[in-house]
Amino acid sequence: MQTWILHIDMDAFFASVEQLDNPEYRGRPLAVGGTSDRSVVSAASYEARKHGVRSAMSVVKARRLCPEILLVPGRMGRYKQVSAQVMAVLRQFSPTVEQASVDEAYLDGTGLERLFGPIDEVGRRIKERVGEATGLTCSVGAAPVRFLAKIASDVNKPDGMFIIRPEEVADFLHRLPVERIPGVGAKLAETLRRMGVRTCADIQTKPRQYWERRIGKYGGVLHDRAAGIDPGGVTPTSETKSCSAENTFARDTADRAELTRWLLAQSERVGADLRGHGHKGRTVTLKIKYADFTQITRSRSLDTRTDSTALIFETARALLEQLELRRAVRLIGVGVSGFEPRARQLSLLEASPRLAEASSDLDLAVDAVRRRFGSRAVTRVDLLDLKRKRED
Repeated sequence: MQTWILHIDMDAFFASVEQLDNPEYRGRPLAVGGTSDRSVVSAASYEARKHGVRSAMSVVKARRLCPEILLVPGRMGRYKQVSAQVMAVLRQFSPTVEQASVDEAYLDGTGLERLFGPIDEVGRRIKERVGEATGLTCSVGAAPVRFLAKIASDVNKPDGMFIIRPEEVADFLHRLPVERIPGVGAKLAETLRRMGVRTCADIQTKPRQYWERRIGKYGGVLHDRAAGIDPGGVTPTSETKSCSAENTFARDTADRAELTRWLLAQSERVGADLRGHGHKGRTVTLKIKYADFTQITRSRSLDTRTDSTALIFETARALLEQLELRRAVRLIGVGVSGFEPRARQLSLLEASPRLAEASSDLDLAVDAVRRRFGSRAVTRVDLLDLKRKRED
């Protein structure tokens, strides 16, 4: 039976989610990250990439390359929610799915041809179902080995698919630039260029032992990959252990009222993420990073596991109130951990019927409205000032 590994990569994921939730962003150059000059770009839309804007680029440089760029803060809770939808779709095709990051995953496609037809059809169906579930596009690569599947998913981006069949591997690798091999960074690529190595074919002119002597342990891996050898398969992803949200400020602050508003916004994101994944957690953690980059955390364990925005916020706020802030704060964050399977979790209703029931109804109603009309459809009164600052 032919071995197939597929790599599924969402297209400009963070930026695409923002454009999905906010129709006025569509077709515009957009960067997700921060709005201050101290920030960096986390992701850029394809409209922004045409101007040279890339992830990890400073906001200052992004503005210089594309003066009309729209800068929006990231919403990791929302991205994780959509990511969970994508992973759920992939598991409809195969039980062996490895989530590599929030926007990409490997899938063991061996034997799927018996169920869905040729591997091209498998890829097409995956793309179709991801689109139906999320409203977003993805690119799919398929190959007999893992690293080639990852390379293949990038060939026809965005919204593309590329298949490297077993009989095509040798020819594909013969022409492949060495910097396209996963694990070959800029420094190693420059070292190889100085040695006259440009393609995988150049690597194959020397034995494995030669590259181990010249480069070290990775030399053997490099030689194997240039020959199309990769023993790595697909390892199912382990269960999520925690959920968190944090923000770095444009200006350091010791204003407790402002810090509290940030905690409320973050508690909303964490609560929505927990509910979207079907998790509840027992431990709430407050994270503080001061202006001098020293960092502290404070945690409190609850009597029962929760996914309630209100309870997460009240616990985080109590932890903040217990702190004596002797320095300005650069970053604040809140997280929830201590999960167990939902079937075994106690509900808030059991712990505090009236408050739990009201909080759950409110949370679920807000989640539903935002899923349908976008993240800006509902804003708590206490967060209006914070929202205005983020938009300025």
